[in-house]
Amino acid sequence: MILYHGSNIEVRQPRLLNQQRPTDFGSGFYLTSDLEQASHWAVRVTKRRQTGTPTVSAFNVDISQWNLLKIRSFQMDEDWLEYVFDNRHLKSIENDWDVVFGPVADDQTMTTLGLYLSGQIKAHMAIEMLLPQKLKDQYCFKTEAALNCLHFMEVLR
Repeated sequence: MILYHGSNIEVRQPRLLNQQRPTDFGSGFYLTSDLEQASHWAVRVTKRRQTGTPTVSAFNVDISQWNLLKIRSFQMDEDWLEYVFDNRHLKSIENDWDVVFGPVADDQTMTTLGLYLSGQIKAHMAIEMLLPQKLKDQYCFKTEAALNCLHFMEVLR
């Protein structure tokens, strides 16, 4: 499996950073299987940080190590909405997952998620509104054991 990380710099050695930003799956090293999505993230990160060059780093995932990890997979459902809600509100979530993956809440979904997160619509309505969007995926590597599965391949600009 090949995954991509979009940033303003090349990343050959992924690290876990203690960040207090409201992200979908909490702190961790984020990747996607979609090169276009990673390229989009690279542009956004570069604009936000106002430094660097949009850069995508490609990684191969060692499946033999991957199979030893504790992995949480989300579909677009109420569990996903609640997990994203809790992380976006920086709530403490106790779990021991090495990797969390599932749909990404991107620019197109933010209006719908905003309505749900503010309590203006129920979960089933949010999911109905999001289903036609065919959301891209995201992988959040949350532990050193997970990062050890990643093997740098190349940088794409």
